[in-house]
Amino acid sequence: MAILETQLKCCPIDYTFTIIGKKFTILILRNMMNLGQTRFNEFLENIEGINTKTLSARLKEMQKTGLIERRVYKETPVRIEYHLTGKGIALKPLLEEMMNFSMLHYAKDVVKDGKPKTLEDILGKRKGLRE
Repeated sequence: MAILETQLKCCPIDYTFTIIGKKFTILILRNMMNLGQTRFNEFLENIEGINTKTLSARLKEMQKTGLIERRVYKETPVRIEYHLTGKGIALKPLLEEMMNFSMLHYAKDVVKDGKPKTLEDILGKRKGLRE
């Protein structure tokens, strides 16, 4: 551990959680990756318990940390969409492993039939949140 302490300013795991650990951030990322959602109202309708103030704050934080970008389309009415950046896309394997962890080790709580599964088992041959 001493070698790590001489090389790092802080714990990288803890730092990742400061970026993605606030309530609803992971769920917004999940919906973007898994459901292809890009619009404010899509997140609002599909993330249980989130309100407009919190959603707005999380989207701004995610823009600031470089996970997503906000695109404004000059249409009538104006259309605004949020898209994953390279940093946001880089979280995909982490989220997939989090899903696998829960489905394998907490299947009774997560999987309808209570039997351990992997993401590949659920999605079939198509591996990943969104291919």
